Amino acid sequence: MEAHLDVELSKFRAQISEALAEGGTQPLTRLTDEELAVLDPQETFIPQPHLSGMNKQQREWVMAAALRSLVSREVVEILNIEELEAVLRDGSETQVDMRIRMDVDLALTLRRTADRALAVKQESANGTAFGYVHIHAADLLLVERITAGGLHLFTLADTVQDVVKLVQPLVDPFGVADRDGKSLSLDPSALDRDHVGPLASVIDNARIVGQLVLLSDPPGPMMTTYATDRAVWAVELDTPHASTGVTARPVSATSLSRHITRMLSTGNLETRHA
Repeated sequence: MEAHLDVELSKFRAQISEALAEGGTQPLTRLTDEELAVLDPQETFIPQPHLSGMNKQQREWVMAAALRSLVSREVVEILNIEELEAVLRDGSETQVDMRIRMDVDLALTLRRTADRALAVKQESANGTAFGYVHIHAADLLLVERITAGGLHLFTLADTVQDVVKLVQPLVDPFGVADRDGKSLSLDPSALDRDHVGPLASVIDNARIVGQLVLLSDPPGPMMTTYATDRAVWAVELDTPHASTGVTARPVSATSLSRHITRMLSTGNLETRHA
């Protein structure tokens, strides 16, 4: 059974890759936290910044409103509409039979079935934003950018280079990564202010802190970035909790792009269309 599912998934990926080759990288859809919670209620590792701050009652209210919005925008078609009316009227519980629009269904499917993902987190005074690259092949990647307000923007990409262009602004939104500097070796067991040299001042003055990690089995490389008004520093680890090989240095935009490309390409990343 598992082998059959693997074959079907491989065929599905090949079909999407071939279709994507004709049109290239393109926006797919936009959905809010609450709309995604309605469409895909299963627990995932993807954050929901807007919903996470609500209590149970508030979540029920906004999800009911989200369902109404999805229906009115024809994102979903409700096949048992009478039951839906009861849900919206008196809050009764029933199973809603939904047919999801093709572009949204594609985003949800690619989101669930990726073998690995590059997770990106951006922390600033304006809040926390996220990015997830759901990796299927070198020519089939789903980029999910999540604003601090809980809006999920999905883009279907057919090249790693296009993905880097979408992800890099999360760690360098001001475009200040303009030069490469000397690499500094760090001791993972002593990452306090007294042992990180000039990086301590960079951390104190960082306006944007970025974290990138390849979610895979086994765990992949990690990178933390600190963007000040004048530079971007990158701290690299080969694997989480690495005991050696931790380095830090200021990076140019080109080097930053190269680092992200390497993280996306870690593992067996095949091209599925000729």
